[in-house]
Amino acid sequence: MPIRLIVGLGNPGAAYQDTRHNAGVWGVEALARQWRLDWRRESRFQGRVAKAEDPFSGWLLCPETFMNASGRSVAALARFYRIEMAEILVLHDELDLPPGVARLKQGGGSGGHNGLKDLIAQLGGTEFWRLRIGIGHPGPHQPVAGYVLHRPSKEEQAAIDLALERGLSVLPLVTTGQFSLAMNELHKPLSPL
Repeated sequence: MPIRLIVGLGNPGAAYQDTRHNAGVWGVEALARQWRLDWRRESRFQGRVAKAEDPFSGWLLCPETFMNASGRSVAALARFYRIEMAEILVLHDELDLPPGVARLKQGGGSGGHNGLKDLIAQLGGTEFWRLRIGIGHPGPHQPVAGYVLHRPSKEEQAAIDLALERGLSVLPLVTTGQFSLAMNELHKPLSPL
């Protein structure tokens, strides 16, 4: 089943745009630039929306709700255009992966991610696809909220950008429903320089 909606999770506003929690938004904004798409604000979907025709036929969405209410935006657009859960790809930051790593998967829990928690609640299931962008973890007993809401270091940012680039490079496979091929390509180890 091909993908018809690509979502970038993050928080709206200048104060948050460069923080780790916005890695999903960075990826979807990079796609829009690459495909030369124009964003428009859609109040009925509580977000910025871009319509793509080629090389992907579907929608890009960056919710403009805060992270913990992202699901309302995604569910509104999905209902309006009759997009099934398995036709949705969500790009999001992932604490359990180091910077520089991107992983593709379908389903699973929220892993404590508030955006995913709300998506699961609003969509009524977990079977959407996720492109998980590694941002690293602050360490045991360190507060996660402060970590995700701060900017990465220059080195971390370079690694996150590389992970996004690798993740976006397999999207032609993902958007046409060739998920196994996309995962094989994305999950193979990087060759040493």
